[in-house]
Amino acid sequence: MKVMATGAFDLLHPGHGLYLEKAKELGGEDAVLVVVIARDSTVKKKKRIPVIDENQRLEMIKYLKPVDEAYIGYDGDMFKIVEEIQPDIIAIGSDQNHDIAKLQEQLDKRGIKAVAKRVKDYRRGELDSTCKIINRIKHSELEEKNLDCTNVINDD
Repeated sequence: MKVMATGAFDLLHPGHGLYLEKAKELGGEDAVLVVVIARDSTVKKKKRIPVIDENQRLEMIKYLKPVDEAYIGYDGDMFKIVEEIQPDIIAIGSDQNHDIAKLQEQLDKRGIKAVAKRVKDYRRGELDSTCKIINRIKHSELEEKNLDCTNVINDD
Protein backbone atom coordinates (compact mmCIF):
# COMPACT_ATOMS: atom_id res chain seq x y z
CA MET A 1 0.00 0.00 0.00
CA LYS A 2 1.21 3.46 -0.87
CA VAL A 3 0.04 6.23 1.46
CA MET A 4 0.37 9.90 0.58
CA ALA A 5 0.53 12.63 3.23
CA THR A 6 0.69 16.33 2.44
CA GLY A 7 1.39 19.55 4.26
CA ALA A 8 3.54 22.63 4.64
CA PHE A 9 5.76 21.13 7.37
CA ASP A 10 7.13 24.54 8.29
CA LEU A 11 8.96 24.57 11.65
CA LEU A 12 8.73 20.87 12.41
CA HIS A 13 7.19 19.84 15.73
CA PRO A 14 6.05 16.52 17.26
CA GLY A 15 2.58 16.86 15.75
CA HIS A 16 4.11 16.49 12.29
CA GLY A 17 5.83 13.30 13.37
CA LEU A 18 2.62 11.85 14.82
CA TYR A 19 0.66 12.73 11.68
CA LEU A 20 3.20 10.99 9.44
CA GLU A 21 3.45 7.94 11.70
CA LYS A 22 -0.33 7.53 11.83
CA ALA A 23 -0.66 8.21 8.09
CA LYS A 24 1.74 5.37 7.34
CA GLU A 25 -0.20 3.06 9.68
CA LEU A 26 -3.31 3.59 7.52
CA GLY A 27 -1.59 1.49 4.85
CA GLY A 28 -0.81 -1.48 7.06
CA GLU A 29 2.40 -3.28 7.89
CA ASP A 30 4.33 -2.90 4.63
CA ALA A 31 3.03 0.54 3.70
CA VAL A 32 5.18 3.05 1.85
CA LEU A 33 4.73 6.65 2.98
CA VAL A 34 5.13 9.33 0.33
CA VAL A 35 5.06 12.90 1.63
CA VAL A 36 4.30 15.91 -0.53
CA ILE A 37 5.56 19.27 0.69
CA ALA A 38 3.51 22.32 -0.23
CA ARG A 39 5.26 24.87 -2.44
CA ASP A 40 6.20 28.18 -0.85
CA SER A 41 3.66 29.89 -3.10
CA THR A 42 0.90 27.54 -1.91
CA VAL A 43 1.77 28.10 1.76
CA LYS A 44 1.68 31.88 1.18
CA LYS A 45 -1.79 31.62 -0.42
CA LYS A 46 -3.33 29.30 2.17
CA LYS A 47 -1.54 30.09 5.44
CA ARG A 48 1.25 32.65 5.70
CA ILE A 49 4.76 33.28 4.45
CA PRO A 50 6.73 30.14 5.28
CA VAL A 51 9.66 30.53 7.66
CA ILE A 52 11.58 27.68 6.03
CA ASP A 53 11.82 27.49 2.24
CA GLU A 54 10.36 24.52 0.36
CA ASN A 55 13.72 22.88 -0.40
CA GLN A 56 14.82 22.87 3.23
CA ARG A 57 11.38 21.65 4.36
CA LEU A 58 11.71 18.79 1.86
CA GLU A 59 15.18 17.96 3.16
CA MET A 60 13.96 17.86 6.77
CA ILE A 61 10.97 15.64 5.97
CA LYS A 62 13.25 13.13 4.24
CA TYR A 63 15.11 12.68 7.56
CA LEU A 64 11.98 11.60 9.44
CA LYS A 65 11.70 7.91 10.29
CA PRO A 66 8.24 7.13 8.84
CA VAL A 67 8.99 8.80 5.48
CA ASP A 68 9.98 6.59 2.53
CA GLU A 69 9.80 9.21 -0.24
CA ALA A 70 9.20 12.96 -0.33
CA TYR A 71 8.53 15.49 -3.09
CA ILE A 72 7.58 19.12 -3.52
CA GLY A 73 4.07 19.54 -4.90
CA TYR A 74 2.98 21.67 -7.82
CA ASP A 75 1.53 25.15 -7.98
CA GLY A 76 -2.13 25.25 -8.89
CA ASP A 77 -3.52 21.78 -9.58
CA MET A 78 -3.09 19.81 -6.36
CA PHE A 79 -4.16 16.60 -8.09
CA LYS A 80 -1.28 16.60 -10.59
CA ILE A 81 1.16 15.11 -8.06
CA VAL A 82 -1.50 12.63 -6.90
CA GLU A 83 -1.85 11.39 -10.48
CA GLU A 84 1.93 10.95 -10.68
CA ILE A 85 2.39 9.19 -7.33
CA GLN A 86 -0.79 7.07 -7.61
CA PRO A 87 -1.28 6.43 -3.89
CA ASP A 88 -3.76 3.91 -2.55
CA ILE A 89 -4.59 6.17 0.39
CA ILE A 90 -4.41 9.93 0.86
CA ALA A 91 -4.01 10.69 4.56
CA ILE A 92 -5.57 13.94 5.70
CA GLY A 93 -4.37 15.36 9.02
CA SER A 94 -6.84 15.86 11.83
CA ASP A 95 -6.22 19.62 11.69
CA GLN A 96 -6.22 19.96 7.90
CA ASN A 97 -9.25 21.74 6.45
CA HIS A 98 -10.25 19.23 3.81
CA ASP A 99 -13.75 17.88 3.45
CA ILE A 100 -13.09 14.15 2.98
CA ALA A 101 -16.31 13.57 1.01
CA LYS A 102 -15.59 16.43 -1.41
CA LEU A 103 -11.97 15.33 -1.80
CA GLN A 104 -13.07 11.77 -2.55
CA GLU A 105 -15.59 13.09 -5.07
CA GLN A 106 -12.81 15.01 -6.88
CA LEU A 107 -10.53 11.95 -6.86
CA ASP A 108 -13.32 9.78 -8.31
CA LYS A 109 -14.18 12.41 -10.93
CA ARG A 110 -10.56 12.40 -12.12
CA GLY A 111 -10.36 8.61 -12.15
CA ILE A 112 -7.83 8.54 -9.31
CA LYS A 113 -8.32 5.29 -7.40
CA ALA A 114 -7.01 6.59 -4.05
CA VAL A 115 -9.17 6.60 -0.93
CA ALA A 116 -9.08 9.71 1.26
CA LYS A 117 -8.86 8.97 4.98
CA ARG A 118 -8.52 11.28 7.94
CA VAL A 119 -5.86 10.68 10.58
CA LYS A 120 -7.74 11.06 13.84
CA ASP A 121 -4.80 11.37 16.23
CA TYR A 122 -3.57 14.84 17.14
CA ARG A 123 -0.75 15.71 19.50
CA ARG A 124 -1.92 18.47 21.81
CA GLY A 125 0.73 20.57 23.42
CA GLU A 126 1.78 24.08 24.24
CA LEU A 127 3.60 24.39 20.91
CA ASP A 128 1.53 22.06 18.73
CA SER A 129 1.49 24.25 15.62
CA THR A 130 3.89 26.34 13.60
CA CYS A 131 1.84 29.47 14.39
CA LYS A 132 2.16 28.85 18.13
CA ILE A 133 5.94 28.46 17.75
CA ILE A 134 6.14 31.71 15.76
CA ASN A 135 4.04 33.53 18.37
CA ARG A 136 6.23 32.19 21.19
CA ILE A 137 9.32 33.56 19.45
CA LYS A 138 7.65 36.90 18.67
CA HIS A 139 6.53 37.41 22.25
CA SER A 140 9.56 36.04 24.04
CA GLU A 141 11.90 38.37 25.84
CA LEU A 142 15.04 37.31 24.07
CA GLU A 143 17.92 39.69 24.31
CA GLU A 144 19.39 40.94 21.07
CA LYS A 145 22.72 39.23 21.84
CA ASN A 146 20.91 35.86 21.96
CA LEU A 147 19.66 36.38 18.41
CA ASP A 148 23.07 37.22 16.91
CA CYS A 149 23.97 34.51 14.42
CA THR A 150 27.20 36.09 13.16
CA ASN A 151 29.34 33.74 15.27
CA VAL A 152 27.76 30.56 13.90
CA ILE A 153 30.36 27.95 12.97
CA ASN A 154 30.67 27.57 9.23
CA ASP A 155 32.06 24.46 7.54
CA ASP A 156 33.60 26.47 4.70
